[in-house]
Amino acid sequence: MADTANIIMPMEQEGSKSVVRAWLKKIGDSVKRDEPILELETDKVAVEVAAPCDGVLASIALGEGDEAAPGAVLGVLSLSFPPLQGRVSPEATGGARPSPPHPSSLRDDTLPAERGGRKEQRLSPLVKRLLAERKLSPSHITGTGRDGRITHRDVEVFLGAQEAGASAQSERVYVRYPQKETSRGGIQRVPHDAMRKSIAAHMVRSVQTAPHVTAVFEADFSAIVAHRKRAKLLFEEMGVPLSYSAYIVIAAAQAMKASPNVNARWHDDYLEVFEDVNIGIGVSLGERGLIVPVIHQAQDLPLLHMARRLHDLTERTRKNALKPADVQGGTFTISNHGVSGSLLATPIVINQPQSAILGVGKLEKRVVVREVDGADSMIVKPMAYVSLTIDHRVLDGHQTNAWLTRFVEVLEAWPQEDAP
Repeated sequence: MADTANIIMPMEQEGSKSVVRAWLKKIGDSVKRDEPILELETDKVAVEVAAPCDGVLASIALGEGDEAAPGAVLGVLSLSFPPLQGRVSPEATGGARPSPPHPSSLRDDTLPAERGGRKEQRLSPLVKRLLAERKLSPSHITGTGRDGRITHRDVEVFLGAQEAGASAQSERVYVRYPQKETSRGGIQRVPHDAMRKSIAAHMVRSVQTAPHVTAVFEADFSAIVAHRKRAKLLFEEMGVPLSYSAYIVIAAAQAMKASPNVNARWHDDYLEVFEDVNIGIGVSLGERGLIVPVIHQAQDLPLLHMARRLHDLTERTRKNALKPADVQGGTFTISNHGVSGSLLATPIVINQPQSAILGVGKLEKRVVVREVDGADSMIVKPMAYVSLTIDHRVLDGHQTNAWLTRFVEVLEAWPQEDAP
């Protein structure tokens, strides 16, 4: 029986590239099966990789910032005791001569300042680097990790609260790595992180791949506003916030019946049309970019379940706690850009390899002309511009307009019953 076990990069990943974000254990640490051992980051999500079995971390193959391909060996666990102290067995490396462990992996991660009668504070290399860069003491930061361990997210929260002048545990704040550089004359050079580079590559690839065309309609939200006003309290009593996004996702799923090819994927020899409508919602991460969690089988969800699913995904996005499955399998995407104030954004870049993306502008009261008792009248209504950007290889104008027509109809004719 082999005395080592490889820690393998998952074969399926969501995003164009994965990099090692942080090791949660150091060489010599004992680990339990399914215990998180390192974090990976793609352009869409940060995920934890769990230990495949009980053992001791014997070797680290990829360090922080290294790109990790699907199936790559990330590190090695020793199944025998004492640990292998960085030695990798020939079968773990395909017979290649192993490299010695990086010196930083072997150093004591207990800060001297935290010794002397107090409980020793073990810190990951990433946390130590953040503390050193900002000249922070770990004694000022409350750890939320296992056994009170300080995680890099705890440092980010502390730094963000300092900058905002708020409580140290008010909200999650994303910071850039590495720190920006300021040269003479006030010019700043901000290095791109892995997520920003991946997003940039994805956007360029989408525009180069698909001919983008955008159609714009206007939607009257009067029925949605009225229904939400009556149902909001009922939903809150059940612990579910009711947002406008829940109505928008349901209307988008129903509009697929009018133009099924909107929920499709282009291939060189055929068009792949999906039965399930898996809708991604773009969520901003501030200056770092955005992430798109997916609501699977949206066509089957009533309003209450939709609102609950949206709330769950939003909360876990804010806590940086999404799982790979939460961002996989999307067939259509919604960009609710109006929440940040824009009336119209065009074209919104399609989330490849999908065929279309919906944009929803700012909801605001506007004066519109309606016929009342046979005469034109000016009435104030809650209105928003809605756009559908399409891959013109897949969809034509007629199909695009049919989809938008049905989408607006669902919103404007929303039933006024009080039941969820």
